[in-house]
Amino acid sequence: MSRKLEIIVLAIFLIFAAQFIYMSSTTDAEYGGADGQAENAINDITGGTYKPIAEPIWEPPSGEIESLLFGLQAAIGAGILGYFFGYYRAKNNYEKKIEFKTGSEPEKQSL
Repeated sequence: MSRKLEIIVLAIFLIFAAQFIYMSSTTDAEYGGADGQAENAINDITGGTYKPIAEPIWEPPSGEIESLLFGLQAAIGAGILGYFFGYYRAKNNYEKKIEFKTGSEPEKQSL
């Protein structure tokens, strides 16, 4: 990366970090999931008669473990996506190098 790009990325990161610190220190908000908010909204609309039609098979013992599992799921998904993006980019670069060396387009196999 060029030096200018590194400075821009660092500036963007610092702006978001400063905004996060400011917002978390000046507000009294709690972080909650959309599921809990949806359940509260349905209870308000129906007058508290909402009963879920399905129950979870397993519920984590604490919110921290639930967050850990969610983060782990996101990391595994990002790793899989990153692997395939990297694979296809490397494949494309390799094909361009072969084309550059031979001076013609590589042959493609037909099905």
